[in-house]
Amino acid sequence: MSTNKTKKAQTPVKQGRGRPRCEEAHKKILKAAYELLDEVGFMDLTIEGVAARAGVGKPTIYRRWKTKAQLAMDAFLSAVTPEIAFPDTGSVESDFREQMYKIVKLMNSSRGDILASVIGCGQMDDELIGAFRENWLLPRREDAKRIFQRGVERGELRNDVDAEVAIDALYSPLFYRLLLKHLPLTENFVDELVDVVIKGLES
Repeated sequence: MSTNKTKKAQTPVKQGRGRPRCEEAHKKILKAAYELLDEVGFMDLTIEGVAARAGVGKPTIYRRWKTKAQLAMDAFLSAVTPEIAFPDTGSVESDFREQMYKIVKLMNSSRGDILASVIGCGQMDDELIGAFRENWLLPRREDAKRIFQRGVERGELRNDVDAEVAIDALYSPLFYRLLLKHLPLTENFVDELVDVVIKGLES
């Protein structure tokens, strides 16, 4: 007696497309937010405008960012972070010099105008300046502290270096010129800063 076994046709498993679409929407939102930051500045940036340019609904944006300030900072950082990473040249002096050249290049571009706008508007917007400190300032300072520590470990810098003060001494003049625009931001200016500050910290 033979038994006929009916083979059930296997239904192909459909690959979920939610994640790719989600990532694509995320990139579109950041791109749109950055473009609008460049065009209108933070004060006139709106979630409605970002949603319209990105081709998404406002709820899609609010699921990812609770405030306009958080979105603005993420959009800005996604555009500039790869450009301002610290190198590891084997010399603390060269590490800071090369990274500060990158910062000056950024500040002299349209990104510098956005950065100045964010800092300026942040004086009247606690959420924005908080997002700036948390997402831009503190991570950069932690990177700089690691450079100082490498310098101490290699015997290039004194072991009593106050990294916080040294970081302010190196970078504050750049932001001073960015915001007040009383003198140009140049690589020669960076060279002078590094020479003055690092030379005073050498072991």
